[in-house]
Amino acid sequence: MMDISVVVPLYNEEESLPELTAWIDRVMQEHGFSYEVILVDDGSTDQSWKVIQQLREDKPQIKGIQFRRNYGKSAALNVGFEHTSGDVVITMDADLQDSPDEIPTLYRMIKEDGYDLVSGWKKVRYDSKIAKNIPSKFFNWTTRKMSGIQLHDFNCGLKAYKSEVVKTIEVYGEMHRYIPVIAKWAGFNKIGELAVHHSKRKYGTTKFGMNRFVNGYLDLMSIMFMSKFSKQPMHFFGLIGTLSFLLGMIALIILIVMKCLNAIYITDSSFFYLSMFFMILGALLFLAGFLGELISRNSANRNQYAIKEKTEDAWK
Repeated sequence: MMDISVVVPLYNEEESLPELTAWIDRVMQEHGFSYEVILVDDGSTDQSWKVIQQLREDKPQIKGIQFRRNYGKSAALNVGFEHTSGDVVITMDADLQDSPDEIPTLYRMIKEDGYDLVSGWKKVRYDSKIAKNIPSKFFNWTTRKMSGIQLHDFNCGLKAYKSEVVKTIEVYGEMHRYIPVIAKWAGFNKIGELAVHHSKRKYGTTKFGMNRFVNGYLDLMSIMFMSKFSKQPMHFFGLIGTLSFLLGMIALIILIVMKCLNAIYITDSSFFYLSMFFMILGALLFLAGFLGELISRNSANRNQYAIKEKTEDAWK
């Protein structure tokens, strides 16, 4: 089996690709690794795909996949994982902020130390403090508390995996931030961390937006729910639905008692509408929420992406 597969999702990174691939090749040659680099073009609007094709002509280790439109980083990683053949899989961003010099240490931690997954930790960052650093720290603190995984930087693009991990997990939506959580849910519990070098962006502009923090927390709630209740969803919906229904029944009993004592009309009291509301809400939680989550989780088209073009051996 090939030693290392490097998966690089990218969007409009034409300037950085030649330098990145040359850097990866130098590291691999120095350490005698057999390797492949899978560049997943997430619907770039610049010349990134043309650059990938040119790089492929010079280096057979480089493979390319181009999406017809922009699907997002999670989609690019998921498709890249499907095409890997290396014993260890390394992911990194294409903007040269992640250093390929970290690859040998990451490889050793997987092969010799026995980790299932090793996540990079950008201990010293060169991003905007207001736009990225402070929100990222809060985001990581919340994720640690909710997942129980003690990592400082869940969203670092530089990670290493056993091949078995990437062939088992599924990444969709914007779940790439929570790959360690997904891996733990899948039964891969030996998760480590490595402080890695972080560089300033050399070319282009950041693709980061503040809306990703809002979406990120919604995705985290989804993962935590699915990890705990996907096999027994009624443990969640049934509990809340039962509490809601009981609350409605209590309001109805109070209304009946009031009627007996004061001879009032039931429909004249707000308790009547309150009891009906909670009882209907309880029923809806059993039906709409339960069925909706199951349908969404098991959708056959959730992880299908239209690939516009690929190099001839990308599926090998």
